[in-house]
Amino acid sequence: MSSTDHSEAILKEIDLKYQAIHQKTETHLEGLLWSKPITYWDYIQTDALLSLQTQRTTLPDEMVFIMYHQVNELIFKMILWEMNQISYCENIKTDFFTERLMRISRYFDMLTTSFGIMEEGMEVEQYMKFRNTLTPASGFQSAQYRLIEFSSTDLINLIDYRFRASIDRNTPFEFAFEHLYWQAAGKEYQTGKKSFLLEEFERKYKGIFLTHMKEYNTINIWQKFKQLPVEDQKNKELVAAMRHYDHTVNITWVMQHLNTAKKYIDQSGKGDGEATGGSDWKKYMHPKYQRRIFFPELWSADELANWGSEN
Repeated sequence: MSSTDHSEAILKEIDLKYQAIHQKTETHLEGLLWSKPITYWDYIQTDALLSLQTQRTTLPDEMVFIMYHQVNELIFKMILWEMNQISYCENIKTDFFTERLMRISRYFDMLTTSFGIMEEGMEVEQYMKFRNTLTPASGFQSAQYRLIEFSSTDLINLIDYRFRASIDRNTPFEFAFEHLYWQAAGKEYQTGKKSFLLEEFERKYKGIFLTHMKEYNTINIWQKFKQLPVEDQKNKELVAAMRHYDHTVNITWVMQHLNTAKKYIDQSGKGDGEATGGSDWKKYMHPKYQRRIFFPELWSADELANWGSEN
């Protein structure tokens, strides 16, 4: 095909596109004469992105802390984007399922290794000073991470172990919400009352969470897996991808987070050992206590019994 023929073919496709929405093609083409070429900084919105870092102190390493967590939230958004593609894919095939799931796992692999930036990239003295200005804010309040959990598995796997016997798929979402595992971490562990941290978190996001819980009740990652034909559920690559994701999110990543927190909060000798949000953070974070498992049916009895204990 000559370049002229190629151009004419493209123009025909453009014309059909605008005819389909009852628009005049020539009007849109004329608009191109006056539009300016796209630039990298406009497309990425670099100026807006780089203006979002606002320190609360004069300590230089606080900027590292802010940017690191902003990057985390962007990666969470990427993860949710991939999850949405899995959840809303009709007649999903194992190769597509596996490929998208491994994309998500690579994002979490990156999050895991990136803790080195936090662990070695800030002076302990600076961190222990500026963290006091963050109270009572906490990474606990990452709404996107909660959405990732709801998108991953059935709600029963996110319920506090003490209450699972009284909850099933017919339980009202509001009741289930009040018994999610992280509710305990958001309560004053001395009084059992909801902390200010949790109250503010729920005030802003509870409605969004309940909507998401309902939306993904039948299309979360686990449900999409169980809806596959039986033979597809035995696909070795897909099962391996499911297990890798579960282990990475609920053991590898949280243990790296815990170990980094220990360095600053517990081992530095420069603070009181308390989390900014007031939670019993060691038990909240350690996988062997929470035993948060997205896909328990894909693990052996021995693996389940020793979940998180290798760390």
